[in-house]
Amino acid sequence: MASSSKKVCVVGAGVAGLVSARELRREGHDVTVMEQSGGVGGQWLYDPRTDATDPLGVAGAQSSIYASLRLNTPRETTAFSDFPFFPSNDGTGDARRYPVHAEFLRYIRDFCDAFGLMDAVRLNTKVLHVGPLALRAADDGGVKRWTVRWSSRHGDCEGEVVTAEEVFDAVVVAVGQNTQPRLPTINGMDMWSRRQLHSHSYRAPDSFEDQVVVVVGCHPSGSDISLELCTVARDVHISVKSMDDGAVFPGMRQAVSRHHNLHLHLQIDSMCEDGQVVFVDGSSIVADAVIYCTGYDYLFPFLDTGGLVTVDDNRISPLFEHTFPPALAPSLCFVGVPKSVVVPRFYEAQARWVAQVLSGRKSLPPVADMLRSAEEYNRARETAGVPKRLTTTSSTWSTATRSGRRIAGSRGWRTGRTSSCGPPSKECAMPRRASVTTTATATLSSRACAHRAGLPAGRRRRRKTRG
Repeated sequence: MASSSKKVCVVGAGVAGLVSARELRREGHDVTVMEQSGGVGGQWLYDPRTDATDPLGVAGAQSSIYASLRLNTPRETTAFSDFPFFPSNDGTGDARRYPVHAEFLRYIRDFCDAFGLMDAVRLNTKVLHVGPLALRAADDGGVKRWTVRWSSRHGDCEGEVVTAEEVFDAVVVAVGQNTQPRLPTINGMDMWSRRQLHSHSYRAPDSFEDQVVVVVGCHPSGSDISLELCTVARDVHISVKSMDDGAVFPGMRQAVSRHHNLHLHLQIDSMCEDGQVVFVDGSSIVADAVIYCTGYDYLFPFLDTGGLVTVDDNRISPLFEHTFPPALAPSLCFVGVPKSVVVPRFYEAQARWVAQVLSGRKSLPPVADMLRSAEEYNRARETAGVPKRLTTTSSTWSTATRSGRRIAGSRGWRTGRTSSCGPPSKECAMPRRASVTTTATATLSSRACAHRAGLPAGRRRRRKTRG
């Protein structure tokens, strides 16, 4: 199949957006990356602002990184396939295997410079609207081109704002996962008069000194923040849905036993105006603050697909292999949606697949087949009892290797062979199971993705999922 060059807009200059730009350029595409902040890095561009005017939402700060955050995967695995994450040569920065966030931001910037990506990036440029220029019948290839409207601010925050629009052959949505706070629904929450914030707005523990703090959620961010708070707070009470291992981050029970002011509770039943927090077991405490470490929602306010792509309880649907909406493929795609995968390797493989599909080097199945595959995937998750909000979390993928097969092309993984534009053969299709997969199986998915996209093999670990 002859290769063709496309004019492509990438929305977002974080890890997913930058590696998409690199892979698209390698395929000969004309790439423009639009980034609303003043620098590249996405979530890793630390912002000390804490959304003080809107601590439960997004009042300006896009990053959810807190000051003390460190990687929980070693630098050897937290790197692109052809760009090792080495400590800086001049001895500055954090040379540890599990460095602080600023060290990873340095690495992202070095990656950007090494591959000459900055000339494709438009900083301080917020995408306002992405919509189809013309919608055609599905059997005629769907949407052919997209109109992108954006606003760009020149200079500092007081600079002139200019709004413009441009037409592109394709759009890659790579806006990340951890910007729009996901909040629980708790009786009395709206009447509680004391301090409430989402972990998105947490930066440092200082302002909680000698206070009683309730932390809702005990996954990575909840655990990190709780352990940091207990060094300054009077008491830290962690609220979890259950005491099962899946609801309590590994090591937290031991941490609770070591810290006299760290306590585990079942989930909150209600909150009272006088500051009282009542748990479902009937116990209660009077708290000064509540921090919700309850994750994030996918949000694409700029994207107009006429209802062909929807987000329902964090399930983006329909998406073929978490990447292409069937009716709009290949001119619209998403890179960086899956959670708990090996980052940045998974995104790199995903971006390479997208770039090769757009250039014509790889092909997609017919629209009907892609739609059927996406629907079967969602039904399998429902049958397995996986909540909608965990649809894109790799540890719930019971057919963990399918994304890898799609990206790889014609060479099979495991037994048998697969086609680059059709469903896997019966010989190599993994059986569906009415249970979640193990981390090891999810890791195999990432290895398969890497194999299909031609990336080096090697040991890989899951990256931290914030929230």
